[in-house]
Amino acid sequence: MTDTRKDHRGLPDTQASRRYFAKFDKILTHLGRVAAMLHVEKRLTKDEVEVVARYVTSIALTFRALSMKYLLVGRDTGQFFGSLTMDVKDSGFPTTTELLVMANDAAQAEQHLKTMPSTDALKDQMVAEIIGDQSIPTRLQFSLSQRLYYEDLTRGKLFWARNDPQCLWLDGVEPRRRYLLHWGVYDSQLNLPTIYLMEVEDSGRDALPKDDRRWPEVQAHLMAQSLGGLKLLTIAQGFDETFDHLHPKRLRRFHIGPMYSHSFTQQSGPIRDVLEQARAPEGQDWALAWTLEELASEHVREEKSGWFSRVEREVFALDPFAGRGAETGTTTTQRMVIMPERPFQVLSERNPPGFGSVRKFVVSDNGRVLSY
Repeated sequence: MTDTRKDHRGLPDTQASRRYFAKFDKILTHLGRVAAMLHVEKRLTKDEVEVVARYVTSIALTFRALSMKYLLVGRDTGQFFGSLTMDVKDSGFPTTTELLVMANDAAQAEQHLKTMPSTDALKDQMVAEIIGDQSIPTRLQFSLSQRLYYEDLTRGKLFWARNDPQCLWLDGVEPRRRYLLHWGVYDSQLNLPTIYLMEVEDSGRDALPKDDRRWPEVQAHLMAQSLGGLKLLTIAQGFDETFDHLHPKRLRRFHIGPMYSHSFTQQSGPIRDVLEQARAPEGQDWALAWTLEELASEHVREEKSGWFSRVEREVFALDPFAGRGAETGTTTTQRMVIMPERPFQVLSERNPPGFGSVRKFVVSDNGRVLSY
């Protein structure tokens, strides 16, 4: 068994920790713009891009909450307090443990806030210490950062380790309704956020979200199958065979990351070499991979169910090139990388093998996004 602790490290330095969170704040802003570009190109529908944008926003809120939690890391706060633990090898993101601890903190956030001084009271005490004692109120700053952390948790809408399925009605009435099911998980093996979108036709008697029997079963089934190691074909066929009146027409999975940075990560390969040679200024030393897997139904076949009835089963289209469909379990797989201009220039000059089919999105601080 691999000791993953060797791939994880803390960020105990104040400046490094703040640079890390500032980097992700910028990256996630660009990610929303890239999703909007995919919508313009009709790669994503309006509903899909809105759903993806909400998940990107929830990831950003999670990072903001963690940045408050670890705002005073490396400073003398008067008590023992750890630092953010990140995966430096596989993802560049925080480890899953950070999100699990955050979920536990969220369950107790209201209780903590009741026993803590208000934001205004803490600010007044800080001003009094600065003026009266002429010292930096580090411990009060720490108390304020923790209060802001708990306030972020109580507002909700964060990306958790498990984000249960939700159902969005698209169109259709009896006997066929069409829904977009969406959910997200934080892959515990790769420490990466993963988003699922499933377009489903419903031939059941009751609308799926209002069906007290089917909807809880659907939610539990999808969460149990949301493992990064499972192929989309396995997930879709299992869903199709479990629910006779739900017909999965398309399933998509977004892998957000890894994030590469010469300053923070230890990944090997061409991207690391590119970032090392780019010597990009602060804030531009990064590249974010983004993978979109898609599985689409090709046609429907009927099979017997019991003595007298027949049910529909989906036949999914697999990638026809070089027999890769059976290997990947997808109809298409598109790999993308998002990076600032300086690293892209070096990537273009080096042109490493394997990047010819990777779509490149080049972003700038003014919000411009170019596709190559």
